[in-house]
Amino acid sequence: MTHDNHSSSSDDTVPPQNGDRLVDAVQAGPGGAMTDEVGVITGDLTLATTALPDDRARLDIQYTDADEWYTLTGSPAPVPPDGLQALHHEALDRIRHGHGAQAPH
Repeated sequence: MTHDNHSSSSDDTVPPQNGDRLVDAVQAGPGGAMTDEVGVITGDLTLATTALPDDRARLDIQYTDADEWYTLTGSPAPVPPDGLQALHHEALDRIRHGHGAQAPH
């Protein structure tokens, strides 16, 4: 897992945000992960979970090594009492399970 505070302002990358950002590669299970922009995506993916200032987090997903990022359906999601890392791990588990995985809520 990487902690990345770098952000870009172009439309095809994760938008700039305040706070921590967690990024991990994940293999989507059967049925993949649901995005707002293009529907289900499958295969080797990368999830970025970025803290927002209102105890919520934005979850963005992409095909690994692609330029375009998509919003994981259900994002932004509330950050649980266990913190951003707990939300990120829950989202990774959901994506590994597949079935049109969405952000935890």
